[in-house]
Amino acid sequence: MLPLGPTGFGSSPYGALSAFAGNSLLLSPERLVEDGLLSVSTIRDVPDFPEDRVEWDAVRNWKERLLRCAWSRSEKSSELRAGLDRFRNAPEQRSWLSDWALFAARRSAGSTGGERELAGEIAYQEFLQLLFSRQWARLREEAARRGITLFGDVPIYVSPDGVDVSAHPELFALDASGRALEVAGVPPDFFSTKGQLWGYPLYRWDRMEEDGFGWWIERLRAAFLRTDVVRLDHFRGFVEYWAVPAASVTAANGAWRPGPGRRLFDAVERALGPVALVAEDLGTITPDVRALLADLGLPGMKVLQFAFFEADSPYLPHNHVVNSVVYTGTHDNDTARGWWGGLTREEQQRVHDYLGSDGREIEWDLIRAAYASVAERAIVPLQDVFGLGSEARMNTPGVGAGNWSWRARAQDFRSDRAARLARLAGLTGRTGRPLNGAR
Repeated sequence: MLPLGPTGFGSSPYGALSAFAGNSLLLSPERLVEDGLLSVSTIRDVPDFPEDRVEWDAVRNWKERLLRCAWSRSEKSSELRAGLDRFRNAPEQRSWLSDWALFAARRSAGSTGGERELAGEIAYQEFLQLLFSRQWARLREEAARRGITLFGDVPIYVSPDGVDVSAHPELFALDASGRALEVAGVPPDFFSTKGQLWGYPLYRWDRMEEDGFGWWIERLRAAFLRTDVVRLDHFRGFVEYWAVPAASVTAANGAWRPGPGRRLFDAVERALGPVALVAEDLGTITPDVRALLADLGLPGMKVLQFAFFEADSPYLPHNHVVNSVVYTGTHDNDTARGWWGGLTREEQQRVHDYLGSDGREIEWDLIRAAYASVAERAIVPLQDVFGLGSEARMNTPGVGAGNWSWRARAQDFRSDRAARLARLAGLTGRTGRPLNGAR
């Protein structure tokens, strides 16, 4: 799943306003009815949302009205108020909740007021995080009962406009006025000829190490409270990262800087013990990055859409290794059908020669190849299961608008598709084996 934090401008889950808080837009109104915090009639008045796209502003306005109603009703529940006190003071929230609640309260009120002036709004923001924690715990319990592993995602960087930078400026490379000196990105690569200029502030890894990498330890601790396995986004950045002058308009003129490397992961293991991590190791991967992956024993990613553009590509299924995760595509790729339509005839011929595909069901040909791979895990975007085209693409790297708005339609969850996946899983032995080598 994509990151779960509260999103800001552009609604990107990779630009969340907090590395710890949950996104209140994910809260279920039906569950709030079950908990006595909303009436059935309240949630019946639903705007006419598009079936296949998310209109973020409209959703936010509607959901906020419901959540404010739930907050008002909660005042009558002594049990809920006592639960909020326990949640507020629990060790799991101690490192981040108060900072987030004050930040979110100021953002909501459009002011820079303090804790006394904003006490009511702060309590409301804490209440939303309590609801998120409770609903997510129910989801995770139900998933565990069904033998389902939750596979999460931790972005390497955080939003410049988020609470983490404002609450811990000493951990980021900022000038005296709090502006970033250099920002994150990647140089030109497969995704973009100008590179990707993400604009996220860079870490002061030296200061983080002085503190024993405490912020990262707490971040991963929070992630594993919600999911069983965590993908580390842009793993290369932990070995070396691309630093771009803050005034740059593209990512082309940056420089590589050394990251913390193994020292960070040793600190995490001392604090949390063995945890199940997967490395996002896409793009140009240098020998030092491969060496750290091997040293840590972390699974990497094999994306089939990247497999047909060079001779004997490491992404081709016959070159996969057990300790890896194979994807037909990711949230940064076009859908399988969209990808096929964008290939040249020569490229389509290479796909045909390898997969035997004529393109009519390219998504299922890729799904079959992924399931038949020796990689320990296979991930298929829902758009490919549904056989959707480029209109359902989730994100286009380097493009600032039109992303993160695809929405699954109820009618696309068909029993014949579920049965087809089940048959493939049975044929290829993908029935829930453990992720070997993950830490």
